[in-house]
Amino acid sequence: MRIGYALSSEELAPDVMLRAAVRAEEVGFRTAWLSDHFHPWIDAQGESPFVWTMLGAIGARTSRLRLGTGVTCPILRIHPVIIAQAVATTTALLGDDRFFFGVGSGEQLNEHVTGEPWPTAPVRLAMLEEAIDVLRELWGGDEVSYYGDHFIVEDARIYTLPDAPPPIYVSAFGPKALSLAIERGDGWVSTSADQESMQRWRNERGDAPALAQLKVAWAPSTDEARRLVIERWPTSGLSGELSQELRTPKLFEQAVQPLTDETIVGRTPVGPDVQSYVDTISEYAEAGFDELYLTQIGTDQQGFLDFCERELFPALPKDIAAAVAA
Repeated sequence: MRIGYALSSEELAPDVMLRAAVRAEEVGFRTAWLSDHFHPWIDAQGESPFVWTMLGAIGARTSRLRLGTGVTCPILRIHPVIIAQAVATTTALLGDDRFFFGVGSGEQLNEHVTGEPWPTAPVRLAMLEEAIDVLRELWGGDEVSYYGDHFIVEDARIYTLPDAPPPIYVSAFGPKALSLAIERGDGWVSTSADQESMQRWRNERGDAPALAQLKVAWAPSTDEARRLVIERWPTSGLSGELSQELRTPKLFEQAVQPLTDETIVGRTPVGPDVQSYVDTISEYAEAGFDELYLTQIGTDQQGFLDFCERELFPALPKDIAAAVAA
């Protein structure tokens, strides 16, 4: 299993994100993804840089780091025609298989901002399926007219194209979304070591890539790290469909008020003890994931990356590829 680095646009200002990506490549990461948000989850996170600007900047400042979105919702905030152009340009710019495109059905938090009604979950999945079809058709290079149930494309052609389109990795947390990932995606994205879903993925898609994300909170002390989680990511304690349905950061702040600190922190690896990170990472490896993207909570990305280079990478089991040789 390869260890990747996840950059949280909800917490990191553009300059911080850029420096962190450059340092991540230096310490040995060879793959990274950027979250694609219009809003942070809560005001305390405080940021939301535009993912396509950041991908271009990071791509220009790195040479080996594979980059992707984790994940983009191509159904409301931005029409899939424009997304198709953005992806094509980014892929052409990076070249050498350095870009992958993660997609999902999104959250109302980010997608309602243009005033469009927020669809039900089945409709969102249908829109995502249609959007993927639009993307792939436009990346073929021909002029496209498309009249679907949810999207219309008229006389559109993308002229700046990469040699080959990037893989599309579909985020899926339930059985219906996983069916879409299986049918339309080149890979699957998850946020838990879900062995039942993994078994289905392997049965139906064989060795197609399976990616996951893990939030961690490195800090010099465990108490400081726990405070980071509680202050910055109390939404980690939410369950069910709330994350998709709430409209604003203030509503998320209200939703987390009843949660206890223990519920929020949960099983997140926190503090300086490297073994807690190794144990949790190993669970994802044992579940069968191909790539695991670590999100360091808070703005001290440099401290976390130093920890990775100095302690975490050397402590990982030999069968987990923390870095790829240059």
